[in-house]
This record gives sequence, C-alpha cells and structure tokens, in this order.
Amino acid sequence: MSNTKYALITGATSGIGYELAKLFAKDNYNLIIVSRNQQQLDITAKELQENGIDVITFAKDLFNRNEVFSLCEDVKLTGIQVDVLVNDAGQGAYGLFQDNDIERELKIIDLNIGALTILTKHFLKEMVARNDGKILNLASIASETPGPWQAVYHGTKAYVLSLTEAIREEVKDTNITVTALLPGATDTDFFNKAGMQNAKIVQDKESLSNPADVAKDGYDALMSGDDKIISGFKNKLMVGMSHITPDTVVAHNMNEMQKPVDQKD
Repeated sequence: MSNTKYALITGATSGIGYELAKLFAKDNYNLIIVSRNQQQLDITAKELQENGIDVITFAKDLFNRNEVFSLCEDVKLTGIQVDVLVNDAGQGAYGLFQDNDIERELKIIDLNIGALTILTKHFLKEMVARNDGKILNLASIASETPGPWQAVYHGTKAYVLSLTEAIREEVKDTNITVTALLPGATDTDFFNKAGMQNAKIVQDKESLSNPADVAKDGYDALMSGDDKIISGFKNKLMVGMSHITPDTVVAHNMNEMQKPVDQKD
C-alpha cells in the first residue's frame, strides 16, 4: 500500500530519531530526513528506501539559525506537503553551570529551543491552513525536573514541553495533533556528545532505555492523538514522585544521579 504522506524528522540518523524514521518508513510514510552529516544521511536514506518509500535528505546544521530557516525554504521549494514534523535533534552539555563554556551552552539553546521553535512555527502554519497535520516534539523527563550538572539542557526541555502543551491547547479545535515525548536516560550517543561518560547515571548500561522502545512509545502516542507520553514505567514513577516532592529535594536527587562517579559526597 503506497502512502503519499511525508514526515520530516530532524536528528534522523541516530538514536531515537533514527528509530522513529524506521517506524514511519514501515508505515509507508515518505521521509525528509535532516542531519549535519551528508554521508550518514545517504547511508540512512539507502536503508530506509528498502521499505519502498521516497527519502529526501537535507544536510543542515541546526545549531545555525540561518540553516534552519533555509531548511524551511528548501522544503517549500520541493513542493512537498509535510504531514508530520518530528523535532528530535537535541544535545546537552555536562558540567556545573558556572564552569561550562557559555558559547557551547548558547549553541544548545539555539538547537534545542531555536531550531525547534522555527520548524514548529513554519510547519504548524501550513498545517493550520489545511486543518491537518501532526507534530512530535522530543521533550524529556528532564523537562519535569531541575537538573544539576545539566542545568541548561533541563531548562531547554522544560521549554519544549511547555511550548508543546501551549500549542496543543491553541489548536485543540482543529485536526492537528501536537504530542510531547518524554524519554528518560536512553542508550544513544547523547551522553557521548554531552561529555557525560563519567556521570553516575550512565554507569549502569542496563538501566538505560532502548531507543527503539522509546520511539515506539512516541510513535504510538502521536498516532493516538495523545498530548504527551512518558516512556518507561520507571520514568513515569520518577516524574510522578517529582510532582509531590519539594523542588529542592528533586534537585538534590538529580544532583546525586548526575554528578561524576568520582565526586565526593
């Protein structure tokens, strides 16, 4: 069965974004995949095309605001209607806020908040005009808690969740679905890129979520029209507890989980 629908996915060559791309491909969605690395995009596209779908690639550096705007224009020039937008691309920076490089943190804000906001606004306008579409934004259980050692990352994800829930309310009388996916610590390249290999939370590989399971939770929630999904029972429990625990205690608990293994108590 062929499907003329297109899903645009950022961060589609690895981790949760890659697993989401596979799920859309399996459901016969054509894909527009975005990443910084053209070589990796080509490898991923070739693999996804085995599902008999069309895959278009755009190599864009989403840390750069101009490249995000140019992505919107480039997609418009193809004449393709984006039926589903998946904002997956995101990164963190590990360390104490006082010590971390400000330029690195500003780039993370540009990616996690800036790029997501630009893409969401651009494609939401098109969806509103035709009264149809779906948006999946990657938040995190980090959006629900303060995050010592990852203060900026947690802050950006709180923004993503808040923005997603606000937009959902604004378009509730339309045929547009806006869903937030909240994974916990997941076995992806995130920790490597964030320089977090020494963090306590990363030491027990067995406790990390499988990106394929997280993607399936997000995909099912989006297709069901859910407002948000916390992926994994343990993470649901943790977020539930954080809602009835004072913020100072939640922040302390996160500090204990995220501090380096060699950090003295």
